[in-house]
Amino acid sequence: MSEDVREQRLFIEEICCNLLRFYHAQNDHVSPERISINQEVSLGIPGAFADIRVKPPEAPPYFVEVKYGYPSEMVVAHMRRKYGCESAVTRDASRLVLVLDARSPDELAAIETELSRDVHHGLALEIWNEAKLLSLVREQLSLQIDSFTSKDILDIRAAVDRAKGLYAFGDAFRNEPLQTALLWHFGFWKLKQLREARGMSARDILPPGLYRAAVVLFADLSSFSSFVRDTRDDAVIRHVLTSFYSKARNEVLNCGGMMYQFLGDGLIGLFGIPDGRQGFEQNALECARRLIDIGNSVSLEWQRSIDHVESSGGAHIGMALGDINVMSLRPFGRAHMGIIAESVNLAARLTSAAEAGDIVVSNTLYRALPETSQAALTEMEPVEARNIGRIRAWRLGGTRSD
Repeated sequence: MSEDVREQRLFIEEICCNLLRFYHAQNDHVSPERISINQEVSLGIPGAFADIRVKPPEAPPYFVEVKYGYPSEMVVAHMRRKYGCESAVTRDASRLVLVLDARSPDELAAIETELSRDVHHGLALEIWNEAKLLSLVREQLSLQIDSFTSKDILDIRAAVDRAKGLYAFGDAFRNEPLQTALLWHFGFWKLKQLREARGMSARDILPPGLYRAAVVLFADLSSFSSFVRDTRDDAVIRHVLTSFYSKARNEVLNCGGMMYQFLGDGLIGLFGIPDGRQGFEQNALECARRLIDIGNSVSLEWQRSIDHVESSGGAHIGMALGDINVMSLRPFGRAHMGIIAESVNLAARLTSAAEAGDIVVSNTLYRALPETSQAALTEMEPVEARNIGRIRAWRLGGTRSD
């Protein structure tokens, strides 16, 4: 599969997530944050991950599989492997939506005939061809396009960003640098909540200052250097990292966090900033669980593209609770912000202590979690953290998807 086709498929996945959130918000008359949309969801079957899981409020979940660029035989094989048998994850789902690129009516009919027989009967099968997807773009974004060429893709992204900006900032949306930066760091619904609940302008949302008791989440891909060393095709590295970056950022935003920055193969997400909304500690832990799934999925895809068998894969995550000092990176600036915090260093050290598939949290974060979450964590031997000292920490393991 060419690099362009891989990137197009990632884009279609992202667009499906956005279009379905817009669709359910409009048609179900619910706020966007009440619609749960996750990518790379483990299906409870070794090596099987759903591209997208959608859960509207007061309705059963359903799955969306984007198979742009795959030959028909591969499409059928993937769907059979993932959805041929019922699992605990698919049991309560209502349907399976398969999104395909432009194909002949005969080819689409043949795929539908095979999958109607192979997909377990609890899932109603829907096949969306390119025409169906384009109609959703026109309906939800008021954008008249007839293909997914490079120019059209850029127009779609601009339309999505504009729709989010108008929701977040209302008539004040001008697509100016500060608004664009905030839409990168926060979910568009969260920006609307902040603006309306506190009467904030864009400049008021993340002012410099000390933010008390926030969560730092530090996630890192496991065995990254080994994977890079053993990968002959640089395009594979770019694709895997773009996939990880895009899907991981979406999960941070979906869980109410702030996507702070990416660092090579890792990321830093912040929770409890700027408003310290109730339950943000649990939301951070839920985000970490979802990032483990994403790490497992992208590592598995990477492993399929290389000869050497890596000793481990997936992601490992460290989390800490503490005060965060937010500052402008230039005088009177708000579009570019930085942070300093002992909890950032602590989360990074805890990440180093986590094995592939593990989430390691600091003791203060452990104590801030509800008892149901505490019960799933096991105390570790104290972590020797360079330049910090011995750290009491707790581990959530058993999150690998082999």
